[in-house]
Amino acid sequence: MDMTALLQGLDLVGTFAFGLSGATLAVRHRLDLVGVLALAVAAALAGGMIRDALLGATPAAALTDGRLLLTALGAGLAGFFFHRALNRLRKPVLVLDALGLGLFAVTGCRRALDHGLDPLPSLILGVLTAVGGGAVRDVLVAEVPRVLREEIYALAALVGGLVLVAGLRLGLPEPAVALAAVAAAFVLRIVSVLRGWSAPRPPGT
Repeated sequence: MDMTALLQGLDLVGTFAFGLSGATLAVRHRLDLVGVLALAVAAALAGGMIRDALLGATPAAALTDGRLLLTALGAGLAGFFFHRALNRLRKPVLVLDALGLGLFAVTGCRRALDHGLDPLPSLILGVLTAVGGGAVRDVLVAEVPRVLREEIYALAALVGGLVLVAGLRLGLPEPAVALAAVAAAFVLRIVSVLRGWSAPRPPGT
């Protein structure tokens, strides 16, 4: 399997998933079409743009690869017109957000590694890619970003990145490692919400 094609595919799927999560949240807050598209684009692309700026990879991929912006806008339109169908799913924003989290944690970490960064800063940029868009999305509707709440969020992205780095260090097939890393982050995020797990809080609070 061509790893470049796989990463591009994961990036597009993650863009669509996060775009839908932004659009769904915008509809929940009764925003108009412009607001829905704005939240979709912010959720889908902000994390990657911040990552690329820190890597010095300018213009950012979201501005040079038209497919990413079109995918984000397509997700926004899908959320605008089909939000009733999406809302029939149980916690649609959670599922879409968890999927985007895993996908972007992997593609963000791999992009940082490709730029020659060591594993630790690559993991940090992978987490930033995964949580950045969701944080911007939440701030735009005056919600506390999920990454700052008690739920396991950034930690799930970190686990996905760790699976990727460990698998690459062990010389395992990269496509399988990438998919396993996405699955690890997604499953941890979903299970943590269903089980009520949370990140540690300061003692006495």
